[in-house]
Amino acid sequence: MLIESRRRAYLNAMQVVHWLPRAELPFAAPSRADLLLPVAPPEPEVEPVAAHAAPVAAPVARAERPKIEVPRPSTAPKAVAKSAAESDVAAPPAKVQVPPPRFALQLLRSGPCLLLVELATGEPFQSRDPSYLLLKDMLRAAGLPDSPQIVGEPVRWPLLVRGNLDQGPEAARDFVQGFVQARREEAPCSCLWLIGGPAIRFAGEAQADAFNQELSVEGLGFAWTLPGLELLMDEPLRKADVWKAMRRLMTRWKTTDE
Repeated sequence: MLIESRRRAYLNAMQVVHWLPRAELPFAAPSRADLLLPVAPPEPEVEPVAAHAAPVAAPVARAERPKIEVPRPSTAPKAVAKSAAESDVAAPPAKVQVPPPRFALQLLRSGPCLLLVELATGEPFQSRDPSYLLLKDMLRAAGLPDSPQIVGEPVRWPLLVRGNLDQGPEAARDFVQGFVQARREEAPCSCLWLIGGPAIRFAGEAQADAFNQELSVEGLGFAWTLPGLELLMDEPLRKADVWKAMRRLMTRWKTTDE
């Protein structure tokens, strides 16, 4: 049991000012009569400051209940996700890497005409090659010298096996057209023969199978498209269309030659 002095020391430490025991405490001081009077109810506008007088089992201090913050769902993740989605939509699509085309072309001159011929095997013409013999027959039929002069080395694409140099279709077109244009400036040319798909595509800027057509190419002048020599040998029926177009265009180089 606690004596009165020690009991009051505990109550003061707990900051308890007024308290009433349920039973008589031994060694306790007599109760004050004013504490036993009923407490008047507090007015509505004023917060009650005194503790309610009620019997308790033991001296207990009134402590304030701590406030617990309940986290609320935030819209920040949605905003972040939305901005990320918008950035993905706004980002430009990555440029697709197009593999470089592969071809070999030989430029020849016969009279007032330049001939850009596809080398199907990639190797220069030999005097007894069937494709070269066919070309000689076509030149004789056109009334041109049947021993064409080779102009420069064959144009082989791609230029480099390795490296970061752009060797796509556009670069190939610029290179082929620049090469032919430089040779064309060395001597007059009344008609440029484009023989084979790669010659038509990269020099004439037309579809690779646009045969027997007349083109006007900027920087290269008038051009005539023909099937490749290998294709003419594999499909001889195509020679009739070539002969028909040739008769229509013969006046171009014959007038110049005269």
